[in-house]
Amino acid sequence: MLGESVAIVADHHHEEKTMSRLMPRQPVPELAVPLVAGGEWRLADQTPDNFTLICFYRGMHCPICKTYVKELDRLVDDFAQRGVNVVAISSDTQERAGQTVADWRLENLDVGYDLAIDSAREWGLYVSTSRGKTSLGIMEPDLFSEPGVFAVRPDGTLYMADMYREIFEHPDAVPPSIKKYLDLNAGNDRGRVYRIAPAGFEVPRPVRLSEKP
Repeated sequence: MLGESVAIVADHHHEEKTMSRLMPRQPVPELAVPLVAGGEWRLADQTPDNFTLICFYRGMHCPICKTYVKELDRLVDDFAQRGVNVVAISSDTQERAGQTVADWRLENLDVGYDLAIDSAREWGLYVSTSRGKTSLGIMEPDLFSEPGVFAVRPDGTLYMADMYREIFEHPDAVPPSIKKYLDLNAGNDRGRVYRIAPAGFEVPRPVRLSEKP
């Protein structure tokens, strides 16, 4: 898995275009996509007790996505019991998304497709260009959005975002032969995880074990 994901990072080229920077407690962009099972999924129609969990994934060509989307499919009922609606969305076509549901055996998860590239950018997602076939032997689309996971409150404001930076591997895990071609600080201006804290929260002083008896 590690070697495979490093190769993906090394091969992808991210388009240099302006992307939004979403902020906690602020409204998120509108979002509506068709579903593989039929009908349309709209964020504005969601009425969860707690959150709507939106998982943006690369598409059927991505071996890493296959692993975590299948796990998300398995956990749909667990999320529902906790008042969380879940959806997985990609910029894949209807045909590719339908093949994804069949090949990955997704039985519980709402799967949306045809995410517009402009919409992906509004959500702050990176957009990559094709580099041919992946290790699954599937051709990448000409353009596709990179992963991101967002928890949205029922009032339509952002609670949490976990987003793919341009380089997501720890530098120590990247072979020197690949590292020399990468800017390991790329994407630091967008961050990856928003810390969830109440208003007025103060960061506590780090505990130093050397000062403990």
